[in-house]
Amino acid sequence: MSAPNPLFCLAELEAAAELVHRTVPPTPQYAWPLLARRSGCEVWVKHENHTPTCGFKVRGGIVYMDNLKRSRAKVSGVISATRGNHGQSIAFSALRAGIPATIYVPRGNSTDQNAAMRAFGASVVEFGRDFDEALAESHRIAGAEALHFISPFNRDQVMGVATYALELLRAIADLDTVYVPIGMGSGICGLITVRDLLGLRTEIVGVVAHNAPAMALSFAAGKPVPTDSAQTFADGMATRDPRQEAVTIIKRGAARVLQLSEDGIADAVRAYFADTHNVAEGAGAAALAGLMQERARMAGKRVAVILSGGNIDAAVYRRILTGETPMVD
Repeated sequence: MSAPNPLFCLAELEAAAELVHRTVPPTPQYAWPLLARRSGCEVWVKHENHTPTCGFKVRGGIVYMDNLKRSRAKVSGVISATRGNHGQSIAFSALRAGIPATIYVPRGNSTDQNAAMRAFGASVVEFGRDFDEALAESHRIAGAEALHFISPFNRDQVMGVATYALELLRAIADLDTVYVPIGMGSGICGLITVRDLLGLRTEIVGVVAHNAPAMALSFAAGKPVPTDSAQTFADGMATRDPRQEAVTIIKRGAARVLQLSEDGIADAVRAYFADTHNVAEGAGAAALAGLMQERARMAGKRVAVILSGGNIDAAVYRRILTGETPMVD
């Protein structure tokens, strides 16, 4: 299966992987027997919660910042917006590059994520009711203050995060299906591109929250379909304004995009702790929730799920472990 006009070639991806691995070793992929018993299939978990930022996005930040430095562009500072994992990635990589970073987050954002970004040296500014409003303001400030704006979806970011897919797909042969969460789309677009570059037939299934369905609606329509809100506790998937370039890749390369209930995502967070003793954030557990939603369809197959991150506030995690499903106003 060859991809038309891939974002990058295999040689570029392998060079990116070498760069990433100087800082972030390859993360493990484990087949957990209790998850297999729970789901009725062989389940491999790609543990992107085992990075220095506890999320997959750090890979993209490393590649982006390296290319920015090598471009010799005069940059007084970088700016972006996030709900957390992308912001940690930029803060982590900017600190290593010696470049000041400003990260915009929506009001009421995760206090733990904000603290982690500040610990990496970033200035964190709360603005707007959700990620998309924070993103728009960060773009405006970039122009007003001559800062280098970093979009959460761009070629370097996708190529960087795609290194997790290269590790997984080269390590585990003959995967029937991989489930992956979708926020702005870098994770699934990287996975699709790597699958195609390696000539594999593995089915890729994206997952989103039912309360943040923009990417699922866009996949069905074949074009971006913005929504008015994205009220999910799985904040890594809480986007409502998809990008055309991401939708195009997902439409071409994904088998389907599932919408998940908040209860189903919370169940998957609990399952990760019970069956593997790993902490998963909402978006990080969403791929497993997607597998459980399609449990009958996947019976007896070899499946992988992307545990994209473990950044969840302690108070929220405690509520989930006691059986609650967090609600977002």
